[in-house]
Amino acid sequence: MIVETAQVFRENAEGAGVREAAIKQQAMQQYAAEFTVPRQGWFDRLMDGLNRLPRPFLAFGTIGLFIVAMVDPVWFSVSMQGIALVPDPLWWLMGAIVSFYFGARHQAHSQNFQRSIAETMARVPTVVANTRALEPLRADAPVPPDAPDTPSSNPALAEWYNTKP
Repeated sequence: MIVETAQVFRENAEGAGVREAAIKQQAMQQYAAEFTVPRQGWFDRLMDGLNRLPRPFLAFGTIGLFIVAMVDPVWFSVSMQGIALVPDPLWWLMGAIVSFYFGARHQAHSQNFQRSIAETMARVPTVVANTRALEPLRADAPVPPDAPDTPSSNPALAEWYNTKP
């Protein structure tokens, strides 16, 4: 009876752990199911390979531009003059494409970070309550001004208090 009454005010930690483990297991099964589908043929493998190319191409291309700028500054300057002729709408389109390509990954990481912050903030009241409950147990805790100097309510403690060096 006491357990059922307490569960009205506080979540059962064991039940919460079981539910959380089930959710994680289902998520992992769903994630694993994405990779258990066998690829049908050469086209699927080709598309998987092409999907992995943009990030390395952008990274190595940028590094290559720095190297070319040091090796042949005249050629690099001429090439950059050509880039200066690209119209603004084309730059906006390029920015949108790159933003959508990399933005989804960034958004997923950002949402995980926000979720982590929310979980941490949800634990704050419990931590504050636990800290307040533990503070009086410190050996160097200040004595409230209305507390008696001797523990006279317990005879054994009173005797021990009087025999301290």
